[in-house]
Amino acid sequence: MLEVKDLHAYYGKSHILHGVHLRIGKGEIVSLLGRNGVGRSTTIRSIMGLVDCAGSVRLKDEEMVGLKAYEIAHRGLGYVPENRDIFPTLTVRQNLLLGQKKSNATGRWSMDNLYQLFPLLKDRAETQAGFLSGGEQQMLTLCRTLMGDPELVMIDEPTEGLAPKIVEQVAGLFEEIRKRGVSILLVEQKLAIALDISERLYVMGHGQIVFEGTPRDVRENAAIRKEWLEV
Repeated sequence: MLEVKDLHAYYGKSHILHGVHLRIGKGEIVSLLGRNGVGRSTTIRSIMGLVDCAGSVRLKDEEMVGLKAYEIAHRGLGYVPENRDIFPTLTVRQNLLLGQKKSNATGRWSMDNLYQLFPLLKDRAETQAGFLSGGEQQMLTLCRTLMGDPELVMIDEPTEGLAPKIVEQVAGLFEEIRKRGVSILLVEQKLAIALDISERLYVMGHGQIVFEGTPRDVRENAAIRKEWLEV
């Protein structure tokens, strides 16, 4: 589904990513772990075409490097940023409509379907998004991305600052996404959540991948956790 090889990224003259490699299969949940500042968010922003980069990013065997972000999105890649990026003066319903592509009338997700998964959004459908709580805004951002019917969605720190009950709902949505054949690349600070929901994990350090394995591999490798994950 997605294969990244020798990815380098830059902010001006600063060289941030140093040959990142990763792959994600169809319907697979993969987490990208690491401490703050190691390049996790830059990795998914580079894949999305939002950061100057070099290397190879192939989605369904088509090269993405060099394409604009909107072109990448129309090829089936969704992105949920850490800062949520809702439109605060638009209603919940209007925000969701903005995520819909003209070509996805028969896609995996409909507005009614998403309202069933998140009844709180249905209750606030005509409320301006700026008045939602942080958890509700996170739900809205996730659902807006799904309205575009992506085949793979990259999600940056989705549980940051959320109440435990909302975290459970978000985790449940990830499983529903996977059941529908959609792949997930998850950037997550909370190790326990990533270990519970992921099939494979990558660990980043100093702008490159330093470890790849299963949740069991990470649980059994205290040295990796101590050197690259624990604070």
